[in-house]
Amino acid sequence: MEDEGRQPLLLGAIALAVAIVVIGGFLILRGGSEAKLTVTSIPNDLTLTLDGQQVAASGELKVKKGTHTLTGERRGFQTYSTTFSADGDELAIKMYLYANSAEGREWTKNNPEQELELEREAGRQYDQTQQRLVAKYPIIQSLPFIGVGFKADYTSSKTDPNNPEAISVTILTYAPDAKEKALEWMQQNGWDPNTLDIVYSTVK
Repeated sequence: MEDEGRQPLLLGAIALAVAIVVIGGFLILRGGSEAKLTVTSIPNDLTLTLDGQQVAASGELKVKKGTHTLTGERRGFQTYSTTFSADGDELAIKMYLYANSAEGREWTKNNPEQELELEREAGRQYDQTQQRLVAKYPIIQSLPFIGVGFKADYTSSKTDPNNPEAISVTILTYAPDAKEKALEWMQQNGWDPNTLDIVYSTVK
């Protein structure tokens, strides 16, 4: 009789254990399919959307694994969008908008601390961009350069103008054999002219 009374209890315990394992596994899997995203926004009252859905402008968000688009916008400021990939690791994104009208400039004037952070971020981005450009185009470190009959410098890319990290090397010539001299100068320094976007112009 005691065994008959224990059997329902044993079955109930087994069922409970199975339920705990199943629910626990579901929570682990669900948690593992998300990543933590920390967003810092300036202006702090901008409208922020994640994949088209409005979210808090600053703070922590839970995002599913995969590719997402974050967009910040506010009247008086340039709209900015960035696409990122969430793979389970923690992410941090700065949504910093820059004023493009009198209203935006007035806001930055009235919020000097946030404007200072914007300037710092702009400086950091510029430095990082320059580092990547130098790594991609070592010739930059020697520009501008004045040679025999030519002047070498660089500017934003003429063939890829929408790429902020592409350049064109400009060669201004003012002697008959200046182009050959410029090419010789590049080759002597180990730069392959065939890998550079070179724009020639002649002083008349």
